[in-house]
Amino acid sequence: MDAPSRPPRDNEVFISVGRKSTQWSRVDYGNNLCFGRYWFVRDSCGIVCCIFTWLLIAYAIFAVNVVIINSAIARAAIYFAWCNGILFNGLVLLAVVSHVRTVMSEPGIVQKNTATDERIRELELAPGTVIMRCPKCVCIKPERAHHCSICKRCVRKMDHHCPWVNNCVGENNQKYFVLFTLYIASLSLHAIILTIHQFVLCVDKEFAGCSAMNPPTSIILLIFLLFEGLLFFLFTTIMFCTQFCAIWNDETGIEQLQSSKERTWQRRKRFHGLRVVFGDQCSIWWLCPVVAPRFAGRDKPYQYSVVDTEEHAREPLRPEIT
Repeated sequence: MDAPSRPPRDNEVFISVGRKSTQWSRVDYGNNLCFGRYWFVRDSCGIVCCIFTWLLIAYAIFAVNVVIINSAIARAAIYFAWCNGILFNGLVLLAVVSHVRTVMSEPGIVQKNTATDERIRELELAPGTVIMRCPKCVCIKPERAHHCSICKRCVRKMDHHCPWVNNCVGENNQKYFVLFTLYIASLSLHAIILTIHQFVLCVDKEFAGCSAMNPPTSIILLIFLLFEGLLFFLFTTIMFCTQFCAIWNDETGIEQLQSSKERTWQRRKRFHGLRVVFGDQCSIWWLCPVVAPRFAGRDKPYQYSVVDTEEHAREPLRPEIT
């Protein structure tokens, strides 16, 4: 069934199942709505984790700029201060934008109430047709979609629910999540290098004039910065590698836990998986969290799939709903 000629507007999805199709239908976000327009999961634990993430980033900005960059300016190392200041704060900006986009982007939710008895009768499905249905959303589940108990919605190509972004990582926001882990890991590594360099300078000068602050305060701030940098570098590096492998192998975190017999889809070629997540053409825009990836190349992202199986061929005329 061909989709309408015009592209989807915000919060719209094309529903196409069986012999009949509906036009563009506005997706109901339910309670997961912010300012009447943006997707935002109202989960207290996730909100606390998001605020905690921003506070840690704010502390890193303060420690690097006040303790390290200012001390470089004070000792007339202007080139060092400018280069590292621009690099670190640029990475911070990219990380914050990536985080906000991940938090506020709808991950690929499935329209509710598309599998009611009335809607099923309207579809005029062939006898023996099997429809995968979510009993909680009462929706026709697309292939590779899973229900999130926190978002309380089915999410297309759901990888996992991450409390640090207070959102599911799914088909529509995986690019932003990958970029978030990449930029946090990069700025953490940069902060570690700057902190070690600052420690060496302070030891050489016996902590005399190595910072605008008094030595005890500078040492405490640098120790916390080093600990934070190491912790976040290890965590986000592992997450980035996990996400990259999942995209490369076309297998989400949930699907990795399933047996091979449960997989009914055909895996994409490995580079094609990257293009689906980041965009059609490999370019510098893959690294930009402001640019949304194009949906071209995905397997019918706005259409629900119906699977026919021989074992259900002799079932009653009314379609089975699982």
